[in-house]
Amino acid sequence: MRRYLALLVVFLASTAWGQEIDKSPRPMPNPRLIGAEILVAVPVSEAALPVVDPGIRPLRNPRYAAAAEPESQPEVLADAGEILPRSLRPLRRPKALAERIAALKSASNAPGLGLSVAPEDEVVDLASIAPPTRKERRKKKRELESMEGAVCGVSSIKGQEIASIQSNVGGCGVPEAVAITSIAGVRLSQTATVDCTIAKALNSYINEVAQPAFEGKLVELRVAAHYVCRSRNNIKGAKISEHGKGKAIDIAAFVLANGTTLTVKDNYNKLLRRIYKAACPYFKTTLGPGSDGYHEDHFHFDTSARDSGAYCR
Repeated sequence: MRRYLALLVVFLASTAWGQEIDKSPRPMPNPRLIGAEILVAVPVSEAALPVVDPGIRPLRNPRYAAAAEPESQPEVLADAGEILPRSLRPLRRPKALAERIAALKSASNAPGLGLSVAPEDEVVDLASIAPPTRKERRKKKRELESMEGAVCGVSSIKGQEIASIQSNVGGCGVPEAVAITSIAGVRLSQTATVDCTIAKALNSYINEVAQPAFEGKLVELRVAAHYVCRSRNNIKGAKISEHGKGKAIDIAAFVLANGTTLTVKDNYNKLLRRIYKAACPYFKTTLGPGSDGYHEDHFHFDTSARDSGAYCR
C-alpha cells in the first residue's frame, strides 16, 4: 500500500510541475527577433557552460546561442568581446571605440584619432601658400575644359577607358571600368580603377567641397585603395566590398601646393572633419575616423545602391 501511495505522490508532483511550466506567462524569446541589439560574445562550448549534473548536458541561453546560428551570423566583428548581428538598422559604434573617442575629446592634445582641440591655423596656414599665378590659372582652365584624355563624358576627369573587369568571385568585377589619373585638376597619387559613378561623384566633391575648403591649393589626393576583389573590411564570409565592384575609393591624405600633406591618420583636424562631413550628399556611403574602427586612417567613399538613402558615419 505504501508503495502505491509513493508512486501516486510522485505522479501528482510531476504533473503539477509540468502544468506550472506550461502556464508560464513569459514565453521564450524567438532567436530570429534578437537582431537589433548588440549581443555580447559568450563562448558556447560545453567547457564554458555550467554543468548541473554530470550526466545531463546543460541548456544554452538562447540569447547567446542566437549569435552562433547560421542565419544570424554577424557580418562585422566590431571589437573584441562584441558582435554586431546582421540588421537593416545602422550598426552601433563599438563600445571600446566610443570610450576611446570620449577619452580623446577630453584631452587637449591627444594622439590617435587626432581629435585635438588645437586651432586649425596651428595645423596648416593656408595664407602662407602662394596662390597660382595668372598664367598657371589659364593653363589649368584650358586643361580642365579640354576633352583630351577625358573619360566618363566629363572634361575634368582625366584617364582612359579600360576593358571590363571580370572575376570568378561572385559580386566582383567592373563592367565599364576606367583608369583615373586626375580629377577636377587634382592629381591622384596612383591610377585608380573605378567606374564612372564614383569618378563623377568625386569630381563634384572636389570642385564644390574640398578645393574651396583648401582655398584652391589642393593639388593631390593620396589614394589608399580603389578596385580590389575582397570582402568588406577583409572579413572572411562577409559581403563583397564596394571596392570589388569599382564603386569605392579610399583617400588617406590631401597634398597642398607647397608640399604640405594632411593625413587622415595624423591631421584629422577641424578642416578635415568639415570636408569629411560635407561629403555625405555626394556619396552613398562615407566612413572615416570614429565610424566603425576600420577607417581610422582614411576616408572611404562609395556609390553603392542603397534604397534606404545615404549611410554616413
